[in-house]
Amino acid sequence: MNVATENSLTRFLESPTRFLFFTGKGGVGKTSLACASAIALADQGKRVLLVSTDPASNLDEVLGVKLRPTPTDVPGVPRLAALNIDPAAAAAAYREKLVGPYRGKLPEAIVRSMEEQLSGACTMEIAAFDEFSKLLGEPAATAAFDHVLFDTAPTGHTLRLMKLPTAWTGFLESSTTGNSCLGPLAGLEKQRGIYENAVASLADAARTTLVLVSRAQRAALAEAERTSGELAAIGVRNQRLVLNGLFQAADSDPVALALQERGREALAAAHPFLSRMPLTKVPLKSNNLVGIPALRALTASESSPCSVRPSEEANAALPATGSLSELVDDLAQAGRGVVMTMGKGGVGKTTIAAAVATELARRGHKVHLSTTDPAAHIAAAAGQLAGLHVSRIDPQAETRAYVEQVLATAGKNLDANGRALLEEDLRSPCTEEIAVFRAFARTVAQGQDAFVVLDTAPTGHTLLLLDATESYHREVARKASDMPEEVRNLLPRLRDGDFTRVLVVTLPEATPVHEAGALQDDLRRAQIEPFAWVINQSFAESGSRDPLLLARGRGEVQFIREVVEQHSKKRTALVPWVTEEPVGPERLQQLFQAASHEVATGGGCRCNPN
Repeated sequence: MNVATENSLTRFLESPTRFLFFTGKGGVGKTSLACASAIALADQGKRVLLVSTDPASNLDEVLGVKLRPTPTDVPGVPRLAALNIDPAAAAAAYREKLVGPYRGKLPEAIVRSMEEQLSGACTMEIAAFDEFSKLLGEPAATAAFDHVLFDTAPTGHTLRLMKLPTAWTGFLESSTTGNSCLGPLAGLEKQRGIYENAVASLADAARTTLVLVSRAQRAALAEAERTSGELAAIGVRNQRLVLNGLFQAADSDPVALALQERGREALAAAHPFLSRMPLTKVPLKSNNLVGIPALRALTASESSPCSVRPSEEANAALPATGSLSELVDDLAQAGRGVVMTMGKGGVGKTTIAAAVATELARRGHKVHLSTTDPAAHIAAAAGQLAGLHVSRIDPQAETRAYVEQVLATAGKNLDANGRALLEEDLRSPCTEEIAVFRAFARTVAQGQDAFVVLDTAPTGHTLLLLDATESYHREVARKASDMPEEVRNLLPRLRDGDFTRVLVVTLPEATPVHEAGALQDDLRRAQIEPFAWVINQSFAESGSRDPLLLARGRGEVQFIREVVEQHSKKRTALVPWVTEEPVGPERLQQLFQAASHEVATGGGCRCNPN
């Protein structure tokens, strides 16, 4: 694989547009590339604003500075400021903007009802989008900067975010009642001009470039191609593809050659897509891209050699962990229930979910494997196996079915005017949230009679889903007779450790581990205790002798130790990077056949009892 830098990131940044959006499948390196690009432009003398629209942003850690929802100067990089759009804070401000004027003027019960109506995940999304739209569609908001770079959320969320300007503008134009699922439309109407400017900015090739980031991996490239097509369809056509983490083996090491060949095959399969895209290539680095010096090096020297010698490997320093096979032993004992894989985008949740599901089915259990991820590829990962049923919660199909159900029940006896009002309300983008939520509850309920393995969406989307669960549960407590049984019982089932087992999946790297730790804290606040941690794709455990991969393996040790000693109080499974891409029942078996460290205490994969 040629990783020459004639189409380098440095050359692309010589004359970029004012707005740059970095997006792609989770884990492909969007944040690293967005940060490195922002630093490079600031070093050129440009005034730069870097913005994260990701509900699970890790800009703080990568840049080494505590960020706020307003521009914060980045130490060590003159002319660079950064901010995080905080969805929770944005939603609180949005609620107060709409409800505040009525305090003291309307009865307290009505004000409380308005606040409850504006407490769902949809409000959080539209509020965060309000902040995003101001930066893109209100010239005064970014007048102090030459360039604005957006580090966007994982692809599924980003697609919804970018479609919102059209969706909400259309909803404002078609609504005649003055109300929406978000309350009075007056609050949205004030944003119409900003929304329209945001749409225009996105579609203006002279102002905006969509930077699709991908790895040389089939799933990541397929996601980039799908994203490219969908964004082009809504007018975002000025696009560039960045191939990140390109790898070339230094010698005949089998693991290194397998990694190189897997990349070559993925690029060959995606040739029609690659041939029509402006392309930038960035080689794999031996170190984590955290901190200003490492980020500067990404553009200053994109092909620096690795100097680590094979004698420097630190595999012996790895703490005791268990294997994925031992983890499935523990899961299988229950005979039924829900298994959920959760974690940062790109850590391999789908692969681990598929592996667990196929192994349970192989052992004779009835298993339903499904996903709530808008960017799902679960069917391709799992393949076909006796006893295994694979499905996907399709937002569009679920929304159609939900609308039909509501019209057939709540709308059955309405007059023409009443039915028109109901149909208008159901055209709101919030309807999809409700429909997907109900499908999620329905799928979880199947765990009463079989194993349900749920590949959840990347962290930000998952937390919004869990927030919706909490909101729904409060609503159900008041109107239990109006809700399906599976919705009434969803939150108790998620909190029942004997029914639902959450697997926190991470990579042995700084950002995925720290984000997974934050996820675990959020789960515990929701009274959901993780069952185990899975550290995926470890080069330290792969047996590679390639200098660059050895260096990456050495860098993993501290994060594996951090998981075992600080985060995972019960079970930790360490899964090595494997030579064949783990897709389909047979290749997924590699994850169970690989050797693991001997468990110090016996007892399954329990490695660090406290």
